[in-house]
Amino acid sequence: MDYKKAGVDIEAGKRAVEEISSMVRSTFTDGAIDNFGLFGSLFSLEGFSNYKKPVLVSGTDGVGTKLKVAFLAGRHGTIGIDLVAMSVNDIACLGSKPLFFLDYVATSNLDPLVIKEIISGIVEGCKISGCALLGGEMAEMPSFYKKGEYDLAGFAVGIVEKDEIIDGRDIKDGDRIVGISSSGLHSNGYSLARKIIFDMMGLNIGSIITSEKKTVADILLEPTIIYSNLVNILKEKFKIKGIAHITGGGLGGNIERILPEGTTAYIEKNSWNIPEIFDILKKNGKVSENEFFQVFNAGIGFVLVVDGATAGDIVSFINETRRSGSFYFKSYEIGKIQSSKGSRKNVIISQ
Repeated sequence: MDYKKAGVDIEAGKRAVEEISSMVRSTFTDGAIDNFGLFGSLFSLEGFSNYKKPVLVSGTDGVGTKLKVAFLAGRHGTIGIDLVAMSVNDIACLGSKPLFFLDYVATSNLDPLVIKEIISGIVEGCKISGCALLGGEMAEMPSFYKKGEYDLAGFAVGIVEKDEIIDGRDIKDGDRIVGISSSGLHSNGYSLARKIIFDMMGLNIGSIITSEKKTVADILLEPTIIYSNLVNILKEKFKIKGIAHITGGGLGGNIERILPEGTTAYIEKNSWNIPEIFDILKKNGKVSENEFFQVFNAGIGFVLVVDGATAGDIVSFINETRRSGSFYFKSYEIGKIQSSKGSRKNVIISQ
């Protein structure tokens, strides 16, 4: 008996590392220290001496059951972008600039070509967000995962000046809410979306699902937009009071996280264009209005709370910028902040 007979191929792991090492190094920024393959990853803060009170911001996340769609489609090249986006978008909500990222890949049986595809997406996500992929971990776990399946997790670390942390404390009555479009479902609500599309609608991964003749795989594997670069551009030009990444919990659950006590966010649901896929899911799944906005981003992937006087300028600026890597987005003024009685904080979406 040996390890390979037990299901773990050490040589395949070595080949996978050889395949990805040059891609990983291509993401290295000025602070990255090349010690690839050792027991820890290094990043130098020497180049950040302009920060008076630097604060490190960290965030971790996965991709969830969107991976099931990648397995069905046999397409693994963009799922890594989702992995990076989920973490760097989170830490961008505090106004931070992403510095580096680490990943964790666990699989039933290690296939160097699939690993290369996954890492190529992670590399692309790191390049878009401007952070270095410093390292990660690959775990081959036969009998733990189904053959051909894997799971992904990762975490990002960023930096922000202490006095420039964006945490929503300055949000007040009269402020406006700016929504920035998503590319689709991003990485949330896939357990419900898969149930509707595959079980209730009876479609398969190659079925045409939209009027644009896009397949289920095309729509469901559209990568999450990375907003972190946009945040760093905006904060240099405008006062941003609060930022919410619209992930699990939808618009209501995530905007509420940044509201001070005694405030209510009113969202006008007809103030932006909801992509076709969301209407398809809502109609065919007979999803209630409340459930719909709790599960899906409904076409808004990122939200800013800003002073009412500057909201129009910010919307115009974002719509002129319109791009993050290969992704395009549009912004809308989607609501307002009002004072509420007592210590309550709430989000109300117009029906």
